[in-house]
Amino acid sequence: MSRAFVKEDDADQGDDGLPERPVSPHPNLVTPEGLAAIEAELASLAAALAAARIADDRMTAATLARDLRYWQKRRASAELILAPTDGATVQFGSTVTILREDGRRQTYRIVGEDEADPNAGTVSHVSPLAQAVIGRSVGDEIAIAGRDAEIVGID
Repeated sequence: MSRAFVKEDDADQGDDGLPERPVSPHPNLVTPEGLAAIEAELASLAAALAAARIADDRMTAATLARDLRYWQKRRASAELILAPTDGATVQFGSTVTILREDGRRQTYRIVGEDEADPNAGTVSHVSPLAQAVIGRSVGDEIAIAGRDAEIVGID
């Protein structure tokens, strides 16, 4: 069949017909914990995919195969960054505490995109919060969502 009769969007689909999960265009920086989580996810997905194929559950197998492809790409592009040893400035892997103008004190660790969970105190290195604090030091004033805050701790 000529490519002229195939929808352009089909290029973004796997052999199973499911659309591929989008992969971030940003560098895939990961902490040691993030790399371990990717590897655990790969193992879990491979086992689940094998079970779905044995059970001849094609839809589940297709979904798992797509997810496995995504995590294989994330593992292949992962750049392991060890925890910073210098607490003078905020870096990838740093834990930073900010004091907001309303008196709230918040602490976040800067991690990779796939391991970020703001509710658990981790934010992606490409998030606006991380971008506002990376390269800054204790005492620096920053603006987050149009509000002022001060960096009061870096670990």
